[in-house]
Amino acid sequence: MVQRIAGAVSLIAFAVCLLVGGLEADNPFYITVTRALEAMAGTLLVGLVIGAMAKAMLDENLTMEREKIKKNQPKSGAADR
Repeated sequence: MVQRIAGAVSLIAFAVCLLVGGLEADNPFYITVTRALEAMAGTLLVGLVIGAMAKAMLDENLTMEREKIKKNQPKSGAADR
């Protein structure tokens, strides 16, 4: 999950930088691709941190929900049968 989030965010940043840097600013190809790759690398690191935080939050919430379900289950015994 962490790598998927980081990969998706970094590819979006790469594509946006290519479009904005190449089409809008009329920069040369080398400059455009270099800046897009730098943005992709930086965004990959940020995405890894965000993905790790999201995974920790999800794991924590799932653990709490499992504990609630275990507490609320009725006890079955011989009298129930």
